[in-house]
Amino acid sequence: MDSNPPHLKTNFADNDRLQMLKNAFEKKYGKSPKFYAHAPGRVNLIGEHVDYCGYSVLPMAIEQSILAAVSVNDSETIELANTNPQYKDFRVSGTEEIDIGKDNPQWHNYFLCGVKGIQENFSLPSLVGMQCVVDGTIPASSGLSSSSALVCCAGLVTMEANERSLSKVALAEICAKCERYIGTEGGGMDQSISFLAEKGTAKLIEFNPLRATDVQLPGGAVFVISNCCVEMNKAASSHFNIRVVECRIATKMLAKVKGLEWKRLVKLAQVQTELGASLEEMLSLVEEVLHPDAYSRAEICQALGITPEQFSTDLLSSNTQHVTHFKLYQRARHVYGEASRVLCFKSVCDSQPADSIPLLGALMKESHASCRDLYECSCPELDQLVDICLKAGAVGSRLTGAGWGGCAVSMVPSDKVQSFIRTVRETFYAPEPRRAAMEQQSLFVSKPGGGATIFIEE
Repeated sequence: MDSNPPHLKTNFADNDRLQMLKNAFEKKYGKSPKFYAHAPGRVNLIGEHVDYCGYSVLPMAIEQSILAAVSVNDSETIELANTNPQYKDFRVSGTEEIDIGKDNPQWHNYFLCGVKGIQENFSLPSLVGMQCVVDGTIPASSGLSSSSALVCCAGLVTMEANERSLSKVALAEICAKCERYIGTEGGGMDQSISFLAEKGTAKLIEFNPLRATDVQLPGGAVFVISNCCVEMNKAASSHFNIRVVECRIATKMLAKVKGLEWKRLVKLAQVQTELGASLEEMLSLVEEVLHPDAYSRAEICQALGITPEQFSTDLLSSNTQHVTHFKLYQRARHVYGEASRVLCFKSVCDSQPADSIPLLGALMKESHASCRDLYECSCPELDQLVDICLKAGAVGSRLTGAGWGGCAVSMVPSDKVQSFIRTVRETFYAPEPRRAAMEQQSLFVSKPGGGATIFIEE
């Protein structure tokens, strides 16, 4: 698993997208690319908002991806262009410190995260000049990891252009860390599956240390992705980081009550490890220690014995300084419950009982209910879409990705796929013109795809 990303020689006559990108690059820069870098998006089958708490997730890569065509020169300038005209050209010096704007982040800021991550990893005083044209087929702000795939693609491009070498695991860890430059405190799932994915299998991704295990999905069902057409940009809003902060505070509160070194612990999984407890025991501890009412800043400060200044400095992030109340009980209950569902999902896939499809479907339904009610990361349109998917024949359906918009993933018996897609199209997309216009790229069957790759034209 811990090999380097593959380099594949490819005949472009067999790949329309690569040929179209080559043509766009030649039109833009008047020469041919040296190489192409590909990083896929992902759909998380189960395990939402638990990676940054230290728990395993179960995603698969999708066929939609970020693809970049790249040439190298000695100008020490990085030039970026995008096949989508709504994303403007950008250029930056490779000899100066790269500044990444956190306020209203643009597409090139995500690319620069990957560039900066590789530069810092190798302590490169300057970067080779690059000309890049980027093409994306992952719908933006849809919960399918378009932004992380762009960071991963940029990291791969920068490594290759500067003639450096890194393993898939190292690249995943660097890209997870450097995406935080844009203000998103993610946990590493998106970058890990983008690099570690293998065609035909989902993956259980575990952290500390990062590792990926094949999960063979049962035959007789497929996963269908449907976009509710509400966009949510994680880096441009504070919803996501508020949840990260609430989990961090819940970690401290549980640890302090149990006499642990609470100042050192930052993830809910660490409390479980320190206590040597089961997930069921952690859920009982949440019931015992935390109350369902939202906690005020003053109550948390009193419980932890810290000042309001320490609270703001040590526990809050830059874009959560305005938050006054925190739902610790609900967030911790979701995380420990969802972590348990991930393990159950993998167990069913491994043992493949006769009723595996309805068992997995039930876990997906429980996951969505927890995301909606305890983590409050759904939205009315997503809830409506999940309900329609279940009525259309899915055995299980749930939001996937950060939430607050984006996509649902549904497990559908293979013999019902066509009628399922027809019903969802007619019920959810057709009645609203804006959704109907987006339906072609918003409703599709997804099979487990491969990971990040360098392509070179034969």
